[in-house]
Amino acid sequence: MALGCSLASSVMAGEAGGQLEKIRESKTLRVCIWPDYYGLSFRNPKSGTLSGLDTDMAREFARELSVSLRFVDTTFGRFIEDLDADRCDIAMMGVAVTPQRAERLALSRPYLRGDVYAVTTRHNTRVRSWQDIDRPGTRVAVLAGTYHEPLMRERLQQAELVVVVPPRTREAELESGRVDVFMSDFPFTRKMRDHNDWVRVFAPPAPYFLVNSAYAVKRGDAAWLQRVDAFVAAIRADGRLLEAARRYGLDPMMIKD
Repeated sequence: MALGCSLASSVMAGEAGGQLEKIRESKTLRVCIWPDYYGLSFRNPKSGTLSGLDTDMAREFARELSVSLRFVDTTFGRFIEDLDADRCDIAMMGVAVTPQRAERLALSRPYLRGDVYAVTTRHNTRVRSWQDIDRPGTRVAVLAGTYHEPLMRERLQQAELVVVVPPRTREAELESGRVDVFMSDFPFTRKMRDHNDWVRVFAPPAPYFLVNSAYAVKRGDAAWLQRVDAFVAAIRADGRLLEAARRYGLDPMMIKD
C-alpha cells in the first residue's frame, strides 16, 4: 500500500481544477460501465446487483477519492460520446486500447491483455473450427462499437460481417441461427460458456489480435489522467487488481510486465 499512497500523494500535490475538482465539488465519481460485461461490469438480471473486476475497482477508486460512486450505464458504441458530454468522469469497462480510440480518448496505463475468441453453437455444421470462420456463406457477428467491428471488417476476406446494434445481442442472433458465429473476448466468451450448454468457444490457434485494456477519460485533462494512472499503478502494485482478477476468473488476462 505504501507505493499506492506515495503515488497518490505525489499526484494530489499537483492537482488543480479540471475533472478532479468537479468530482471533489460534487463528492461523486461517475463511472461509465457496460452492464453486460461478464467478469468486469455485469448486472445480474435477477437481483440487479453489479459485480466484476472493474466495478470492484471503481469502488476502490471512489473510496480513495473519498467520494460516493455512481455507475452510468452505456455501451461501447456510446461511451466516448458520454465522456465528451460529461455524463461520466471515467469509463471503467475494459476499454480496448486501439489507435482509433487513442485519437479520441485519454487512456490510462493498461491493466489487462487478451485476444479474440469465437463463439458458435454445438450443432452448427458450418463452423467447427477457427479455420472455418472466414469462408464463403459464413455470417460472422460483432457488437457495434467494439474493437471487433473494425478488426473483423479488415480481417475477413470471404465471410459476411454482421454488425449487431443494441438492444439486439450477439447471443440472440447466434441462438436464432441468423449468424453462424460471433467474435468477442475472454470475459464475454467465458460468460457464454459458463451459462449456456449449447455454445462452443474457439480460441485462435495462434495470437490473433492481442489487445490491452485500460480506463478511459476525456482528452485534455492531464491532471485527471495522471490521477487515474496513479490509481492503476497502485492497484497493480499492492495486489488489489490481482485479487479481483482471481475472484472473477480473469487472472489469465493479467499483464505480467
